[in-house]
Amino acid sequence: MIKTAAIVGLGAIGCIYARRLLHYMGDDFAVIAGGKRAERIRQNGETINGEKIMPKVVEPGTGSWKADLVIVSVKNYQLDGAIEDIRDVITPDTVILTIINGVSARDKISAAYPDNTVLYGLSRSDASRTAEGVICTWEGAIDFGEADNTVMSEKVKAVKELFDNSGIKSEVCPDMLRASWLKFMRNVSMNQLSALLSSPYGGFFSIPELNQALIEVMQEVVNVAEAKGIDLRDSDIDDALKAISGSAPEAKTSMLQDMEAGRRTEVDSFAGVIIEEGKKAGVPTPWNHALYLLIKAREQLIQGK
Repeated sequence: MIKTAAIVGLGAIGCIYARRLLHYMGDDFAVIAGGKRAERIRQNGETINGEKIMPKVVEPGTGSWKADLVIVSVKNYQLDGAIEDIRDVITPDTVILTIINGVSARDKISAAYPDNTVLYGLSRSDASRTAEGVICTWEGAIDFGEADNTVMSEKVKAVKELFDNSGIKSEVCPDMLRASWLKFMRNVSMNQLSALLSSPYGGFFSIPELNQALIEVMQEVVNVAEAKGIDLRDSDIDDALKAISGSAPEAKTSMLQDMEAGRRTEVDSFAGVIIEEGKKAGVPTPWNHALYLLIKAREQLIQGK
């Protein structure tokens, strides 16, 4: 049973689950944050769909509080800092769950905490941050688990029970590697193309050339996954296109939102990872090589460097 839980990374996605866990667990739930961020959360809390929440804040380095479950919900480029920030709340029995975009975060956390159970995870939601706070019309769900959940482990069962009790929709996927790469395929294609071209979801279906580019970028991810022995198939591209077509045309990907706000993007963990994995597997990745260079260039242009 999980009696205490914490989250590091109170972005739009993190806020959704923080609210649910706070309502259910009270002071047995905490946000891990330090410095000015901790002070801001203590003073102002966070606002989700007009509701203000005031979670308990545990600062790194205090060693005063331990968590049975830690959810890591930061950007990929913040992961190194988050790994250190959670160190004082970790015990040998703590379960760590990453819901970070991409396919590299879980292994990085596991390398830092080899004696802990580190679960794969991904989040599906339309949450976004605005000047008024976090707005979310669809909380979606967390898909999580060990790499293989054909037989569910006791720790996975404990996390599932917590999510069920707190009202967080979740699914334990039999093959989390496949589930992670399926979402990665969409992130690498949709997020990067939308950020580069400033296109909302509708552009992928109203502009034939953009639709074709979407397909070809996804194909690169499938090719790399197949070479790595991960169960991704060409038919997954068709399924992804059907799923994407149901999105609101005006909705924007998280990377496009980051680009418009002048924030750093996760291109290193999208195109950067595909390029690296493609080299290891001997699979060409020209689309992602081009996207990497162009998105890096656009970041610098927007930031005035």
